[in-house]
Amino acid sequence: MADRRGAALQRLRGAHETALLAELRRSGGLSRSELIERSGLSRTTVFAIVSDLLASKTLVERPRAASGGTDGQDPAAQGASGAGTSAARGRPAMSVFLNPRGAQLIGIGLLRTRLQIVIANHAHELVSRCTVPLAAEAGPGERVAAVGAAVDAMVAAHGISLAAVAGVGLGLPGLVRRRDQEPPDAASAEARIVSALGERFGTPVLTDNNTRLAALAETTWGAARDLSHIVYLQWSDRVGGGLVIDGRLVRGAHGAAGEIGHTSCDPQGPPCYCGGRGCLEGVIGLPALVDRCRARGVDVRDGAHLLALAASGQPAAVDVVREAAATAGRVLAGLAVQIDPAAVIVAGELAGLGAPVLAAVREQLDTLALPGAALGITVAASPLGSEAAAQGAVAMLLRAAGNAPDGLASAGAA
Repeated sequence: MADRRGAALQRLRGAHETALLAELRRSGGLSRSELIERSGLSRTTVFAIVSDLLASKTLVERPRAASGGTDGQDPAAQGASGAGTSAARGRPAMSVFLNPRGAQLIGIGLLRTRLQIVIANHAHELVSRCTVPLAAEAGPGERVAAVGAAVDAMVAAHGISLAAVAGVGLGLPGLVRRRDQEPPDAASAEARIVSALGERFGTPVLTDNNTRLAALAETTWGAARDLSHIVYLQWSDRVGGGLVIDGRLVRGAHGAAGEIGHTSCDPQGPPCYCGGRGCLEGVIGLPALVDRCRARGVDVRDGAHLLALAASGQPAAVDVVREAAATAGRVLAGLAVQIDPAAVIVAGELAGLGAPVLAAVREQLDTLALPGAALGITVAASPLGSEAAAQGAVAMLLRAAGNAPDGLASAGAA
């Protein structure tokens, strides 16, 4: 009975804290008296919560800016004549603000050859962001060490406080099992990374696949913002994807939902590392397009060179890209028939080519998707940069906490 009562009180305290933070997010700096008035909470409750949040550096306190006839004083602290108040004695009234340098959420995209990190505060503003290279052969310990070193550098460079970190979101390559399933083997690389990060930051770590998280970021801050049904295609050296249906990121029974790159385009095609044959990734991934250009007599050094040639209008390179985009479009049209999305978002280096890619995808949707639905499907390139997975990790944390962000902006100085 005592345990249940204690848990109920803790939940109530959490609800009160959330309400005060939400009011500060809406209104900016407020005095304690104003927080009491706006929240309807008791003086004792507000003072206790504010004190704890100041101690954790979630909030900062500074003098009230002067306005009107109050000379910067807290109106609730003034008597009828101002006599006997702290302001009358010359001490300025104080307000509390969300700490723009207080980290609440850390989003990490742990890709095969690079690391993305974004840190967001309680106002859902980006406090800092970075991308650093990783060795493809780096093990779990090296990857966790790289995360720690990068976060330490961000903290030092921007004066960030980690005292109020409430959650870490982690994007990982490959299949990531659902959170409601049995946890992975404790000796697995995924489990070791999650455990080490949880210890490092003293908070739970939520995980998902990097590309799926990028799809979630797209519906939160990108080209599909506020849309509830999208198909997301990540197209680069490798090909991945994500599905958002009814506003929820689809993970599937085995953590494999949205693996568009492993749709078989040719059951008799070459074997894929996933165990299948003729997968889309092997047909349209950048290495395959480089090989195709070379087969047509074009001297192409690598994927970056191919992209440069296509952007400059080199005929063979443009044809190879258009043919690949048409192949991708046929796969996307099949998905469109099944889930009826509002938008198809294309991300990655190939999306940067614009019209040759998007027009070919659009043509396949118009030809192969249901005629009544195809016209209502938007086809767009992602505006998000290389940190989309890390932003998606923050979006995952916000949804897990029941928050619906209005946007993610860069935080100003305190």
